[in-house]
Amino acid sequence: MHIIVTGATAGLGEQIARDFVVAGHTVYGTGRRLDKLNALKAELGEHFIPLHFDVCDTKAMSEVLGGIDLTKIDVLINNAGLALGLEPAHLADIQDWQTMIDVNIKGLVGVTHLVLPYMVANNHGLIINIGSTAGNHPYFGANVYGASKAFVKQFSNNLRADLINTRVRVTNIEPGMCGGTQFSQVRFKGDNTKAAAVYEGVEYLTASDISNTVQWVASQPWHVNINAIELMPTAQTYAGLAVARDI
Repeated sequence: MHIIVTGATAGLGEQIARDFVVAGHTVYGTGRRLDKLNALKAELGEHFIPLHFDVCDTKAMSEVLGGIDLTKIDVLINNAGLALGLEPAHLADIQDWQTMIDVNIKGLVGVTHLVLPYMVANNHGLIINIGSTAGNHPYFGANVYGASKAFVKQFSNNLRADLINTRVRVTNIEPGMCGGTQFSQVRFKGDNTKAAAVYEGVEYLTASDISNTVQWVASQPWHVNINAIELMPTAQTYAGLAVARDI
């Protein structure tokens, strides 16, 4: 298969790209960091094709993706995304909110809008969106991050509705706590002490766990659509409702 993986230079995207190449597929990996893309190319060889652009840069995205043969793409994995900050909404940085909207929403729909028409024309394709349990379950400080992942969930559902009478499939994968990536370092803007505390004493999901799920979804027969998969580590579960007294 020919697969586009956005955000392939770190974390989940890097693991997903690596695993697909090892399995014998051709991966077009996108990312902002050219040095990291080149390192992956040197490691993975001819079956990894680096695509250098920021998903927030619509012009660069269109130019780079327009330079490859999109008719060959079997799978699009919209992985690029981030969380910034964990402050309550009234203390949050508006720039953090805007960046999460730009990457998690605008970037995802931008890539999808470019690739999807070719899949429909071919009557063949799979879009895997990397959502989050934060799109299903609110938690303190998740405000715009959770809302952006709720968008991914509903966008995935509506794509499925629009793609009736085609063989183009859509899956939303919704991981819970996943460690061993740069997710929390990015959220806390390089504060490694805060980032490490998130995972202390927890047997969390790993990038390999998420990649294994992606691989399984992509391996299903073309008449089978996996609508959504929500997964958590066994150490994580649903929170109780909070109650504030004497407000």
